[in-house]
Amino acid sequence: MFVLQAGYSAARVMPIMLDSVNGIANGSNRRQRPPDPRFIRLVELVRAGQQADTIEVRIERGKQEAEASALLFPPRKEPDAIARRQEILQLLGLRPGLRQVKIVYGAYSGKDDEIDMKTRSMLEIMLEFAAAVQVPESEVAEGKAAAGAVNTRPQASWGGPPMRVLVGDAAPKDAYVAVPYDHHWYWIADNDIQSKTTFGVVMLLFSISETGTKGAAPVVTIPANQ
Repeated sequence: MFVLQAGYSAARVMPIMLDSVNGIANGSNRRQRPPDPRFIRLVELVRAGQQADTIEVRIERGKQEAEASALLFPPRKEPDAIARRQEILQLLGLRPGLRQVKIVYGAYSGKDDEIDMKTRSMLEIMLEFAAAVQVPESEVAEGKAAAGAVNTRPQASWGGPPMRVLVGDAAPKDAYVAVPYDHHWYWIADNDIQSKTTFGVVMLLFSISETGTKGAAPVVTIPANQ
């Protein structure tokens, strides 16, 4: 919700960070699960609402100083905005006419006045992308690694924002980012805009997921009698 509130595209953020919304499942590379068509449609509607300024995210602080999120539908009279709000509420199984919906983390409760989101941890996000990394055939043949969800396809088979990681024996000449590992090179092509954008979002998530808590500095004790 913080990322959406900051203006990042729902089409990029929701498929990366969410596992399900009100029981509607996102696609999963590692589980080889295709996305529920309703999830795809929900993402499209939220993105359209962002672009038209008909959907807003509010982060509130309650009596116990705990932060709470809410999805807001500002009072708009445009037919497109009204139709979009009604379709979102219907997809999520919410009560018609709601203009503010509380967002809760966890499994679907079945309540008609709240949105239940199961988000992915950073580990789960990395595992999703790892399942879509190209794997050298020699590594699979020797039993060193399992074949990924994709091999030569341009993007993950099971949906979601693509981040195509290529593999080869030699260092790439035109790469956005590259890393050597176990006698192979893995990289994102510099002309792959989709993968570069997704990579940037993942790096952002790493940045904001840090707690900001600094470790204690080492203490050196010098005996007074020396």
